[in-house]
Amino acid sequence: MPATHITKADFLRDVFDFENNQEWAYAGDEPCIIDFWAPWCGPCRMVGPILDEIADSYEGKLKVYKVNTEEEQELAGAFGIRSIPSILFVPKEGRPQMAVGALPKSSFQEAIKDIFNIEA
Repeated sequence: MPATHITKADFLRDVFDFENNQEWAYAGDEPCIIDFWAPWCGPCRMVGPILDEIADSYEGKLKVYKVNTEEEQELAGAFGIRSIPSILFVPKEGRPQMAVGALPKSSFQEAIKDIFNIEA
């Protein structure tokens, strides 16, 4: 199952309602990775297939979302996205962590283990 493309409305419902809440509170039932990307971005196109593989490998353990920053500028702005790809790692409890740049698959796997405590 590939990564799920989400809109601002999806984000507000499934991840965090930043319009009505000041304090971070993740709404999901599994940790998630959110890829802020754009179709014209070469490094983003390199990360896309990796995230689709992660979504398959970790199905039922975590969710992988993609936010097109061209279409969802308000959402990207809410998270201060200035460079893409920007990857947000969102644990069920605690604060999300941002990584910027095209990460290799091994870096995603390490982050999943370190941040989410999930083994492949």
